[in-house]
Amino acid sequence: MNWLEKYFKLGEHGTTVRTEVLAGLTTFLTMAYIMFVNPSILGDAGMPKGAVFVATCLIAALGSAVMALYANYPIAIAPGMGLNAYFAYVVVLHMGYTWQAALGAVFISGCLFLLVTVFRIREQIIKGIPQSIRVAITVGIGLFLALIALKSAGVVVGDKATLVTLGDLHSPSVILFGLGFLLIIVLDRLKVPGAILIGILAVTVASFFFGGNQFNGVFSAPPSIEPTFLKLDIKTALSSGFLNVVLVFFLVELFDATGTLMGVAKRAGLLVPGKMERFHRSLLADSGAIFAGSLLGTSSATAYVESASGVQAGGRTGLTAMTVAVLFLACLFIAPLAGSVPAYATAPALLFVACLMLRELVEVEWDDSTEAIPAAVTAVMMPFTYSIANGLAFGFISYAAIKLFTGRVKEVHWMVWIIAALFLFKFAYIGGH
Repeated sequence: MNWLEKYFKLGEHGTTVRTEVLAGLTTFLTMAYIMFVNPSILGDAGMPKGAVFVATCLIAALGSAVMALYANYPIAIAPGMGLNAYFAYVVVLHMGYTWQAALGAVFISGCLFLLVTVFRIREQIIKGIPQSIRVAITVGIGLFLALIALKSAGVVVGDKATLVTLGDLHSPSVILFGLGFLLIIVLDRLKVPGAILIGILAVTVASFFFGGNQFNGVFSAPPSIEPTFLKLDIKTALSSGFLNVVLVFFLVELFDATGTLMGVAKRAGLLVPGKMERFHRSLLADSGAIFAGSLLGTSSATAYVESASGVQAGGRTGLTAMTVAVLFLACLFIAPLAGSVPAYATAPALLFVACLMLRELVEVEWDDSTEAIPAAVTAVMMPFTYSIANGLAFGFISYAAIKLFTGRVKEVHWMVWIIAALFLFKFAYIGGH
């Protein structure tokens, strides 16, 4: 264990191998749901679920390992919630693009992300975006995920007269969804590690008895990744109509990943003078994961806020993230179980994550209408137009316009004008969606 001590500098951080491994296990249990949820969501876009499962495990292992070995941070990486839904339900199913083109957009956004990180302008962009809009993006994605979860479980269904209405509350999928959601909340409240994962697995087991689901076993050799590996369509993604798709991927990756990294690093006591160089390395690690994920065949990867659970358990170095990486590699051999998980089993996890994202609302300056209204517009337009892109567009445009017509132009950063102008151009010359 001596080389682990030297490489990860465990003594310097006041931790031990045992503490780090247990912290890694805790982080893994809180985020392992993604290997079931991601194939379920991207599978709806027509992507082969087996290949997506492998890509999800591989990019989680690769990203977390790079974070561990290069940045020595206790932060895990995996495909992010929110952008996988945007990828599947908006870009592919709503806008009509192929999943290969959507992967191309992820690749381009990853390249942009890597460039702004390498040249250290990532933090400058973050500083230029209003706090109210940043908060609203998280809230809006939460509302969007909630709608997708309720739709997947059959709780909410379409209606010609009212657009949406209540589904059949007597159906097995709705009942199991409700029980799963309640189970996750109770376990989380009791601080049981892996509450979300336990909820998904419990509903999946129940689905074999009450939902007519078929059990295909637990272990097998990993499925082939060939159906998604290097299948991205960069040419289509570079077309003018894809500009806003790339922009949305880029902006959400920017806020989500950077905010998570700063929040978890701060909680671990790592954002102190003299250690900021490691923070820059962590930014490069998560940027590279987006790029690599698009090649393997999955939506944007990001730093996981669930890493905070590992930090809470004592994780302070990259050994925590390395433990997560090893566990995700081991999970490559449970593909049959992942393939047996129905949509209504992952829906409680989606709704739970969505509810947690809404707590960001307290950060909005509700007494200042020039900040609060654009934030509300951003959050509300995401679920009601079924598009994160439209929420962002209306948010930035309304923010710039309200500040302009209330004589508060000096409060608006130049980056906001650029983004608002891009979205206005897109609506004027390219059209909706």
